[in-house]
Amino acid sequence: MDERSSSDVGFTGSVPTVYDTYLVPMIFEFYARDMATRVLNTGATRVLEVAAGTGAVTRDMASILPSEVSITATDLNQAMLDRAMEVGTVRPVQWQAADVMALPFDDASFDAVVCQFGAMFFPDRAAAYAEVARVLQPNGTFLFNVWNRIEENEFANEISLALGSHFPDDPPTFITRVPYGYFNLNELHGDLLRGGLGNVLSFERVDARSRAASPEVVALAYCQGTPIRNEILARDPSGLDKVTTAAATAIREEFGDGEIDGRISALVLSANRC
Repeated sequence: MDERSSSDVGFTGSVPTVYDTYLVPMIFEFYARDMATRVLNTGATRVLEVAAGTGAVTRDMASILPSEVSITATDLNQAMLDRAMEVGTVRPVQWQAADVMALPFDDASFDAVVCQFGAMFFPDRAAAYAEVARVLQPNGTFLFNVWNRIEENEFANEISLALGSHFPDDPPTFITRVPYGYFNLNELHGDLLRGGLGNVLSFERVDARSRAASPEVVALAYCQGTPIRNEILARDPSGLDKVTTAAATAIREEFGDGEIDGRISALVLSANRC
């Protein structure tokens, strides 16, 4: 049985704005540029992005892919897409609310499908990959990344430890269960194979540095710009700011004050239809 719940995908309310303002530049922008470059190198002319979020990869693809390449960017969460459309892109992109579990596109509609840090949220990954395989043309490419284990992502790990200390009797588990819980290569390969994408073309660990203007920015990004917010409020309905401050203190004690940086690590995979 899948352990993810509706609160794990609760990117609603103020979360999309906080996420895009603070978390995207801190941990997503580097990988967005990397992903867009990989899409460019495929030579694809029809690109589908699933779980596009607030459009970090979409914006980079719109900037570097040739103008004749069509880009369709989708996400299950309309609030995230609304933020993406509000920020905009340098050229037209087709934005569309869509669930990766039931993509509203014909078979073999795209040369490439891209997904940045979304696979961890899929309720049935093999089934989601089967939908990706269905809409890919023969020999089409699926490019996606997931976070490496949380210990290799220093800010996230410190936030997780701080939340555990603050709620010792009922520690929030979202951060380790979902975004940083899908890094086992055997599991990844098995899910891809069951989804018809077992021809793994490449696998690469990509490390970078995550930078933030202050410990407060890190704490705000994670505690109020992700579904961690829902876990905090479920345990202490009036304690969001208090917990965010405690997390900032923990970050400061570990990384110092002022502008700080920490290691981030992801796994990038490329596969195509079996």
